[in-house]
Amino acid sequence: MTISVGILIVSDRCSRGEAEDRSSPLIRQWATEELGGEVKKHGVIPDERVVIGDTLISWSDELGLDLIITSGGTGFALRDVTPEATRDVIHRQAPGLAEAMRQEGLKKTPHAMLSRAVVGMRGQTLIVNLPGSPKAVREGLEVILPALSHGIEILKGEHGANQRHEYKK
Repeated sequence: MTISVGILIVSDRCSRGEAEDRSSPLIRQWATEELGGEVKKHGVIPDERVVIGDTLISWSDELGLDLIITSGGTGFALRDVTPEATRDVIHRQAPGLAEAMRQEGLKKTPHAMLSRAVVGMRGQTLIVNLPGSPKAVREGLEVILPALSHGIEILKGEHGANQRHEYKK
């Protein structure tokens, strides 16, 4: 199974062209080389809760992506609303993945405990929030990689006798 991936950068400055998106290239390389996936969609949007939520819904429900990786908007700044937007649209949380990223991050910096990143499922799409820092992106992806393919297989009903459930949009 080739995992279809969407990369969503959430940044006011990047969306206005005032800053360079340094996370996308890392996520793209990880998705193709480490995960063995295929990046099907990429976007850069502002820190706007409704825009983030609408994009996640569209990419999940209309495009049917297996995995959406967001980068940015997970900190303490007033404009950091990616976790709230993600919680607005997911059907179920996957807290173990977010906890594992924070726990491993704490081994490197106490700032990892400031991450409010959320991981969850909308239908058969897994949505993973990552910080905006390229270093934190790389470290977070390394942590979740060993479990990701298996988790997505289960979510897609391709592993064992998984019962499928339809979720109301």
